[in-house]
Amino acid sequence: MTLRLKGSEWGALINLEQRQDVQEKVNYLCDHGCDVLCGGQFEKLEVIGGDSQHGAFYPPTLLYCAEPFKSTAVHEIEAFGPVATLMSYDNIEQAVQLAILGGGSLAGTLVTADAQVAQAVIRAGARAHGRMLILNEASAAESTGHGSPLPLLVHGGPGRAGGGEELGGLRAVKHYMQRTAIQGSPSMLTAITKQWIRGADTIADVVHPFRKHFEDLAIGDTLLTARRTVTEADIANFACLSGDNFYVHVDKIGAAQSLFGERIAHGYFVVSAAAGYLLMQGLGP
Repeated sequence: MTLRLKGSEWGALINLEQRQDVQEKVNYLCDHGCDVLCGGQFEKLEVIGGDSQHGAFYPPTLLYCAEPFKSTAVHEIEAFGPVATLMSYDNIEQAVQLAILGGGSLAGTLVTADAQVAQAVIRAGARAHGRMLILNEASAAESTGHGSPLPLLVHGGPGRAGGGEELGGLRAVKHYMQRTAIQGSPSMLTAITKQWIRGADTIADVVHPFRKHFEDLAIGDTLLTARRTVTEADIANFACLSGDNFYVHVDKIGAAQSLFGERIAHGYFVVSAAAGYLLMQGLGP
């Protein structure tokens, strides 16, 4: 439910102390390189249906900093209220530098229809922002603005902005886990992690894996099959069957000039042949 006096478009701050804090910071910014374009003093604010002196009302305020690379205050002081600052720059590189000077931001907006500009700005400035919105004619109509609470998106920002994020997906689980680096031989790491690691011991059994119940399978079970030589006839037949006549398979002269140096078998043929050897012989299971 929204309680708003008809004709009003702007509400109050949380309390009088917050209003005083905003006013002090605006005053500080004006003493350190900023000029007031509009607003800036709550005493001069006209309020509809209220009292500007006793309510925590503060006017929408726009400041201007003509030399943002010389003024540190404009990057370090945040007036937490309806206050924004315009800063001048000469090119895209300077704009990105100004965005980064804030030392960490919850959100940044880039208004452009130029994909090259968007690519340059986002790639260079993303490290200083938790969220970045690219706004233009194509997205404006359906844009939710900043802060859409999607479970896999970062919600906070780096540095001074804080590192909050939505707790969704596998990334959320890791916040409740202790991650420890384990070093050891492949066999020892396989035993600890229950995942076979290359170089670990293998288990050769006369019983084919397909004839075992699931609970009888062990990590490291290995099936050693007979060898097979892939011939040019195999490659040619598979090319005819599949329609894959890529030159490294069928063109002896062209394949000799490739990085392989000679004709090679199709990847799908190798996988199919391996699958054939994996199958057990006879009826079953």
